Amino acid sequence: MSNESLGDMGEDMRLQEGGAEVSLWWTQVPPMEGERPGVIGRFSAGTEAEATAMLARACEELKARGCTLAVGPMNGNTWRSYRLVTEVGDEPPFLFEPVNPSEWPVWWRAAGFCPLAEYYSSATEDLATRDERLDGVAARMKAAGVTVRAFRPTEFEAELERIYEVSVVSFPANYLYTPLPKEAFMAQYRAIREKVRPELVLLAENSDRRPVGYVFAVPDYAQAARGEKVTTVIVKTLAVLPGRQHAGLGAWLLAEVHAAARALGFRRAIHALMHETNKSRNLSAHYAKTIRRYTLFSKKLG
Repeated sequence: MSNESLGDMGEDMRLQEGGAEVSLWWTQVPPMEGERPGVIGRFSAGTEAEATAMLARACEELKARGCTLAVGPMNGNTWRSYRLVTEVGDEPPFLFEPVNPSEWPVWWRAAGFCPLAEYYSSATEDLATRDERLDGVAARMKAAGVTVRAFRPTEFEAELERIYEVSVVSFPANYLYTPLPKEAFMAQYRAIREKVRPELVLLAENSDRRPVGYVFAVPDYAQAARGEKVTTVIVKTLAVLPGRQHAGLGAWLLAEVHAAARALGFRRAIHALMHETNKSRNLSAHYAKTIRRYTLFSKKLG
């Protein structure tokens, strides 16, 4: 999820010149082995000349602070908005998706930035197909005392705490992960409370009723903003605790949220913003086809 409120950005420096602007972070940024990264975010420019000049100035500022690699666009860390759409495809933008002019990736490359990481969104119009192997997974999970249930909106705060409990254990393996305090995590989810359909947020719990995984999906309200009927759900987050005892749980949760969406009358699902090496992308490949690509860029300093 992203939180774009200026009061919560916490940037180390803001640069503005002509029609271009960026924010810079270097004191609290995602760790990278062998590098001291500096982050460029909140990028905006009207022309290539403005972009080139602003990105060059940003790199000079980061280098002066001892940074060895400039990374962007990223609003500080991966909990906020980051990356550029680099392959648009035919789909209109969906809920929570970054949007940018098609020229921006070209300008970043022209300024000497190269791809650091690639991300994908995929879509499926088949919510009925279920991998037969999941029957065995479901039987094994149930035998171990694992059950799957829908989010309880009357216990909203407590449910967010359960989701956070899984996230802080599951997410550290994600690329460029940085820890997020519980209150900040919960504030991001509180901000979209009115968009939550409890049937589309599923929690997996063990026999002690402790959370071991979850899938978070929401209707694509961007369709409603365009005056269309909402027929798509966005599978935003899928997280499972590590360990062999939970093998297959992610695939089971994905199939269950597909089934829940279909029962509610939705016709398709978008698996959103998956890193190229993420397990979620492997799961998505069984059901969906890529509709959009995104890139996070970097540039060596000095």
